[in-house]
Amino acid sequence: MRIYLLFAVLSLLTIQSTCSQQDVSESSNLPKDVQKIDNYDNGIDHTGLSTAVLAGGCFWCTEAAFHRIEGVVDVISGYAGGGEKKQPDYKWVCSGTTDFAEAIYIYYDPAVVSYETLLDVLYVAHDPTTLNRQGNDIGPQYRSAIFYQNDKQKQLAEAKIEALNQSGMFSDPIVTTLEAYDLFWTAEGYHQDFYELNPNQSYVSAVSRPKVEKVMKTFASKLKPQYKKK
Repeated sequence: MRIYLLFAVLSLLTIQSTCSQQDVSESSNLPKDVQKIDNYDNGIDHTGLSTAVLAGGCFWCTEAAFHRIEGVVDVISGYAGGGEKKQPDYKWVCSGTTDFAEAIYIYYDPAVVSYETLLDVLYVAHDPTTLNRQGNDIGPQYRSAIFYQNDKQKQLAEAKIEALNQSGMFSDPIVTTLEAYDLFWTAEGYHQDFYELNPNQSYVSAVSRPKVEKVMKTFASKLKPQYKKK
């Protein structure tokens, strides 16, 4: 009986249908606090790199997509746009009652990849025409957003949206919000590199992988060597 109960509990914990159903409380060894970006350290040297903060639905998908682009040195999953002094956590953000969006903080080498190219990748990695929604992930936490860090980024983002709307690439108008960057909070540790560490997780297989593969196909010439087809 004890073995049966253990099996049942483990089965329940592994069933995941959407990104929003992953709960921090599922494992006692997950970090309970979230650090600001200034205090985040994963051992990668960020000296001399430029940064971008973008949102396009579940950060498992966008983090993995941008990791594959040549010139992108580091991508951190987290939360932006909340305007809150209180530290967010995944369960709170997923409630849809905050202004936080699931976002990624990108460190990149501008000598290799431009901010404009990063915006191009963003618009392939998600659907920017659905307000507060990406597929079955619904709520403001899944909104399409660009958190500009200076006037130049804002101008480039505005120009990109105008160009895409005029190009007819999308049948509906782009609803991406342009929001002045304030703070970024790193998501709990188990979210970082989730796509790479959980390739057979149901959401990754059904939702994340098609998006990542679309980016890889579209930007085949801009992929890091390890992701290019031999």
